[in-house]
Amino acid sequence: MAPVRPDLDSMHIPAYVRNPYKIPPASRGMKIGLFGGSFNPPHQGHMHVSLTAIRKLNLDQLWWLVTPGNPLKQQGNLSSLPQRLSQCYPIASHPDIHVTAFEAAHNLRYTADTLYLLKQRRPSVNFVWVMGADNLANFHHWDRWQKIADMVPLAIIDRPQSTTSPNSTAATHALAKYRMDERDSSLLAIIKPPVWTFIHGRRSFLSSTDFRNGIHAGGN
Repeated sequence: MAPVRPDLDSMHIPAYVRNPYKIPPASRGMKIGLFGGSFNPPHQGHMHVSLTAIRKLNLDQLWWLVTPGNPLKQQGNLSSLPQRLSQCYPIASHPDIHVTAFEAAHNLRYTADTLYLLKQRRPSVNFVWVMGADNLANFHHWDRWQKIADMVPLAIIDRPQSTTSPNSTAATHALAKYRMDERDSSLLAIIKPPVWTFIHGRRSFLSSTDFRNGIHAGGN
């Protein structure tokens, strides 16, 4: 199947952004967080997770991987990829955050395949997979989740109602002996996987689901 080549001219892309369907450039030895999601829509809760990860993990960059679609979620209410990308840019306005949709250009649907490609194309970069703690509950349902844990360190950022998740999910039970003390999280990116840590702190109650349902609109 030929790679998807969305129409860049139809998108409102800031002038400073390179082609969002190409893998962003990175220098040897960089520590880069990968924050994947549908971003449907993006919001300040995503920025909270991103900035927490950059600070706590001592990252050089963090990439928003705006996915074509989440295999574990219904696609009926999913906005188009160009629309979601256009919404991401004004929110992810930070010099160390890069918005990319290279998965679409490579027909990638699963995180394990994305990581395999990145390890091939950017072999000298130290990648960390960043996700909100609310994703822990179903992480063991992700395609080849054990392979993901073997490929990159995992950083779990605290989310509302998910603080106790590190001790109560199938994945974290399986990976319990590889948990790194949060106090050492600045070293996570350079530790050979499998390794993961849970980062506590101020939590954002914002969610894309609530935005789609209008809960955050009008102060509701």
